[in-house]
Order: sequence, then C-alpha cells, then structure tokens
Amino acid sequence: MPTRRTPGSLLIMAVLAVLGIVASGTARAEYPVTFNFFAGIPYELTNPGGSLPGANDWACKPTAAHPDPVVLIHGTAGGAQTNWGAYAPLLANEGYCVFALTYGSLDVPWPLSALGGMKPIPESAAQVAAFVDRVLAATGAAKVDFIAHSQGNTVGDYYIKRLGGHGKVDKFVGIAPPWLGIFGDQMNVMRAFGSRLGVDADTVDSIPTMSAICQACPEMLGNSSFINALNADGVYDPSVTYTNLASDFDEAVWPSVALVPAPNATNVRMQDGCPVDFSDHMAIAGSHRAAMVALNALDPAHPRAVPCEFVPPFTGD
Repeated sequence: MPTRRTPGSLLIMAVLAVLGIVASGTARAEYPVTFNFFAGIPYELTNPGGSLPGANDWACKPTAAHPDPVVLIHGTAGGAQTNWGAYAPLLANEGYCVFALTYGSLDVPWPLSALGGMKPIPESAAQVAAFVDRVLAATGAAKVDFIAHSQGNTVGDYYIKRLGGHGKVDKFVGIAPPWLGIFGDQMNVMRAFGSRLGVDADTVDSIPTMSAICQACPEMLGNSSFINALNADGVYDPSVTYTNLASDFDEAVWPSVALVPAPNATNVRMQDGCPVDFSDHMAIAGSHRAAMVALNALDPAHPRAVPCEFVPPFTGD
C-alpha cells in the first residue's frame, strides 16, 4: 500500500530539496559561491562576527585528497567574513576544511570592530599562531595551508618565520603579497625629502598611513625598518611552497613588490596571456580567475583551467 504524504511533509521535502539536503547519504551541501570581492559583506551585516558558509566547522576532518586545512588570512581592514565571501564556500565545496579569523581588530564597537589588520603585525601574527594551533588540534592535521590577501601575507610570513610557524604550513597562496613592502623603493623618495626637512623615516612613514588608527600600515611600507628586519634572512621560509598572484593594476602592491623569485615560489602575473584582466588590489581577491589559480596551487596534481575572462577592478566580477 503506497504511503500517503501529508501536505506538511511534502512542504518539508520541498524545502529540503531546495537546500540540497534530501535523503542521499553521500550527498554534500553545496554552498553558493559569488565571485565578487564584496560578497562576504552581507554575511557580516546579518551575522556580525560570525562565519561564512563553509567556514569554521570545527568538526571538519580533512580527507586524504585534501589533508591540510586551509586558513584564510585577510588584508588590512578586512575580516573573516568581509574578505573571503568567494573563497570560503568555494573551498568548502571542493572538500577542504576551511577556517578564517579576524585578527588585529581594535577594541571598539561593531561595525568598526569588523575592520581587522589595525594592530602591529607581531600582535596580529600571534593571533594567527593561536588560531593555527586550534585548527591543527581540532582537525588532527599536521600542517595547514594559507591563502592570504595583502597584509595577511606579511602577517602569515611573520608567524612562520618569527613565531614558531616553521613546519606547520605547507602551501602559501599569496594574493597581492607585499613581500618587499607597499610602494617598494618609491617610499625612499618620500623619506629622502623628509630627511631634508629633519624628519626621521619612521615619522615620514606614519603620515600617509594614518598610523594612529592602522598601526600595521607603516610597518608594511617598502624598506620600512619592519620589512627590512623581516626580510633580513630572506623573503620566504624554505620549508613552505609559495604561489604569488599580482596585477599590473594594483594600486600599491605592484608585481615588482609581490613576485619575488625563488626556487620555492611560483609567480603569477594576472595579465600574462589575459590583457582583459583589470583586477586591482581588491578585485584580485574576488575574481574567478585568481580563485582558479589558488585552487591549482593547493592541488597541483589536479589542475583546472584558468580562463582568460574580463575582470573589472574593485569587485573582480
């Protein structure tokens, strides 16, 4: 005798079907992915201080295909949700355990507290260190992979090189990484001018970066005392495999700053073979093209096509 379904049960089944959680035991929820740098902002607005879909599942266990959890490290004024609206659900759909934090935020009410990367880089790196240890303990993994944007690269590298992260990070995908400092050697022109006026270099660096608010910003400038000290033993940690993404249209982190050659670094200029990629400092962290490069860096054994497609500035989509 066929089972009769009530209208209520039919409605529930319809809702579950729409959500992709009908009764297949092997089915996995697919999170919506929007390739746009600002895709995470609505989540922060509706769930302040929360996590993006697919991120920070502390019960997630890595698979043999993807044994390293991925930690997302945002850029200046970014956050766990606002910087990674495209990447968190994309990586979760690909089978990765994905984790993201907001580091370096000021002790102020929301929404200003959502602006991370404001504190000195060593303090932020210490937060990343504690977060990585928590990820490793929860997942049972031996190492993590990093995907970082802008300042997040410097914070991540400081953790690896100065705070005991050596041996805990396998792959590092650097999106617009300011390895040699923002604006590169051009900052020396401003410092030379300041010197003639009797102003020391650190004071000069603090003026254009509003260091009273963003204490990390002057640290990231080209040839700053901080960057020079961090790079004194080389830009990269030799135990980590780096993939760097940079764009000709980046307003501050130029390819000459980001694409530092090394045996353990693969450098990708987004305009190579694709003159219609106009990604700037924000768009490069939201475009479909850059995301495909990142996926290939995490899993080089299973490369996917990186199509040449129009990428507008600001949004990346």
